[in-house]
Amino acid sequence: MKRLSELRPIPKGDKKTIRGWVMYDWSNSVYQLTIGSTIFPIYYNAITRHGDDFTITFFGIKAINTVLYSWSIAISYLVVALFSPLFSSIADYTGRRKTFMKVFTWIGALSCGVLFFFNKNTVELGLIAFTMATIGYGGSLVFYNSFLPVIAEPEDQDRISARGYSMGYLGGVVLLIFNLVFVLFPGFFGITDDTFAPRLAFFTVFLWWIGFSQITFRRLPKYTFGKRVKGENPILKGYSELRKVFNQVRQMNQLKIYLAGFFFMTMGLLTVMFMAATYGTKELGLSDNVLIPTILLIQLIGMFGAWLFARLSARFGNIRSLILSIFVWILVIVAVFFIHTAVQFIIVACFVGVVMGGTQALARSTYSKMLPETRDHTSFFSFYDVMEKFATVGGTFSFGIIEAITGSMRYSVLAISTFFAIGLVFMLILLRKQKLA
Repeated sequence: MKRLSELRPIPKGDKKTIRGWVMYDWSNSVYQLTIGSTIFPIYYNAITRHGDDFTITFFGIKAINTVLYSWSIAISYLVVALFSPLFSSIADYTGRRKTFMKVFTWIGALSCGVLFFFNKNTVELGLIAFTMATIGYGGSLVFYNSFLPVIAEPEDQDRISARGYSMGYLGGVVLLIFNLVFVLFPGFFGITDDTFAPRLAFFTVFLWWIGFSQITFRRLPKYTFGKRVKGENPILKGYSELRKVFNQVRQMNQLKIYLAGFFFMTMGLLTVMFMAATYGTKELGLSDNVLIPTILLIQLIGMFGAWLFARLSARFGNIRSLILSIFVWILVIVAVFFIHTAVQFIIVACFVGVVMGGTQALARSTYSKMLPETRDHTSFFSFYDVMEKFATVGGTFSFGIIEAITGSMRYSVLAISTFFAIGLVFMLILLRKQKLA
């Protein structure tokens, strides 16, 4: 009996399918900007503080609010990192990767909708919903990314991936601006409850994510059967692939050094992305009117940063450009430790926007260029994604535990500079080896 995939081959390069794939970036990126980076962390700090007291009770356990926030992010990405190889294996074996993508989408989007009911009396509900939303977001991306080699020819994948990133950025900004009108000017709409506008923003993320993702789910192929090797365990295949890649990386000296530097660099970068808003509200006492537009400014400057570092890498090479970006990161993070005013925060934020866009764009393209043509790039990028998630776990968990020990987020910020410094050392070692090669 023939398989469905043999009866109905999936055509690569179909424009309608590719447009549907790109639309998922448009639909789910609103989580990262509204929930992950801007409105939710600000609202969370406002709800969970009592004057100068930042202690909250979570199922009877007292803890610092921002410590629990950073640890919830760490737990979310730890779950995704540990279980995504398992789910990916099952999806490859059954061909139902779109089904898994739908499940994580509904988990993430519904959790954002539940955040509408998050207030000072429902702290446990809010943290659990945020954790589940983050798991849904990270988990859905695993299967979303895996569709790219299925629907696009190798020579088109970079271009189509860039379209997805652009659409995601645009969608996130559009919805954020829409919500900012309500958050910053609630009186104009007759809103008297201070919590209603932020909670409404969380609900719009649910509607946007679920609504636009239906375009993707209608256009992506229902089944994508992978290769089934006789005697192969579909449950353990994902983990065995990661182990195989790890053993290959150990034999590739320059790539091994790069990934070590990438890991520490990512620990710092993604921790900044998640914790910037909480730092601004808690340590600097910035108002929503200052903080939210500043974070939006970071996103806009990030576009320029990606373009700038692409030009720098074309002239000076990827590794030298990454070294420059990490060096600037260290200076920026050290400056964050000493700043106290809104003007200082905005100035630092501009530099963050430049290096954030540039570093993220360079990191993945550098990794891609270092892979030999004969290697299985899909498995290598799965390894890369898992490393990125573990780096997020390490960075956000460290941020929380240092604050728990010292009682100050400023010392957690110094830890971030240490992550970047270690990453810089590995990149300098790599540059030296490239010169000697």
